[in-house]
Amino acid sequence: MVDDRMPTIWCNADLGPLAMAALQDGTRDHRLVFSEERTANLGAGGIDPALAEAQIAFGQPDAYQAMEQNDLSWIHITSAGYTRYDRDDFRAALRARGAAFTNSSSVFDEPCAQHLLAFMLAHARQLPQAMQAQLSANIWNYMPLRTGSRLLKDQTVVIVGYGAIGERLAELLAPFNLRVVGIRRTVRGDEPIPMYPTSECDHWLAEADHVVNILPASDQTNGFFDDRRFSLMQPGALFYNVGRGTTVDQTALINHLTSGHLGVAYLDVMDPEPLPSDHPLWVTPNCFITPHTAGGHLHEDVSLVVHFLENLRRWEQGEPLLDRIV
Repeated sequence: MVDDRMPTIWCNADLGPLAMAALQDGTRDHRLVFSEERTANLGAGGIDPALAEAQIAFGQPDAYQAMEQNDLSWIHITSAGYTRYDRDDFRAALRARGAAFTNSSSVFDEPCAQHLLAFMLAHARQLPQAMQAQLSANIWNYMPLRTGSRLLKDQTVVIVGYGAIGERLAELLAPFNLRVVGIRRTVRGDEPIPMYPTSECDHWLAEADHVVNILPASDQTNGFFDDRRFSLMQPGALFYNVGRGTTVDQTALINHLTSGHLGVAYLDVMDPEPLPSDHPLWVTPNCFITPHTAGGHLHEDVSLVVHFLENLRRWEQGEPLLDRIV
């Protein structure tokens, strides 16, 4: 029997059978209501009358409706990015009623960091070039691939948009004897690697062998990596993007790759998405693309549910919430 004192949980997350079973089992002592329209992690949920019944939201609720829903005490979104909620009026509305807002960074930091490491190792060991030689004409490209291979050591990696993903990436890179520095909007002072504010980013771009972009989408980051900043980078520098496509001037990126100023770009995010089949990025030299899969992993939706249920336990026990934004 449901305890009337337990909160109602609203959900519009698009979950598979295993994740749905885990959610229903983990909330069996609660009232669980679902939106008629389910939304993927990167989708934007619409206005839903069922949200008015809830004290907790799990998924991607409409930001305006969530602001106005005074009974909504806690919102937990199924993505790491929270651009549509990253607004002063949204934060103020939640703070005014003592509500909490959390995201799912802890679900995606590991796969995104591993994806970046895979990019870096694949390039160092010339794996894309070897695959191209095999797929094009079964070429035994021995000397160019052997002499082109590198070790990941004694190089500088600059992580722009340092957060949960950047922190995990720095941990994964530790055994490779690289110099790793971070750039973030607000330096806390307790970061495990040297950290600098955004105002010092240009200096570090000129020092970097690897520039890792993990910036979120916002008015402040739109087109952050433009022609000027690409020009600041060392000839042959490597550029990676698992943040958002809108943070990069893609025309400038294409020009710097085509000219040879940039050595390579590994992109998991583009603008727009899906990237049209005739988009020039597909055929830009030394540009390698994965289709926004960096955060993906087997049973990803189950991981999202497990993360939510742990936060639900914390919320009910009065413990600090994981990945709390507000």
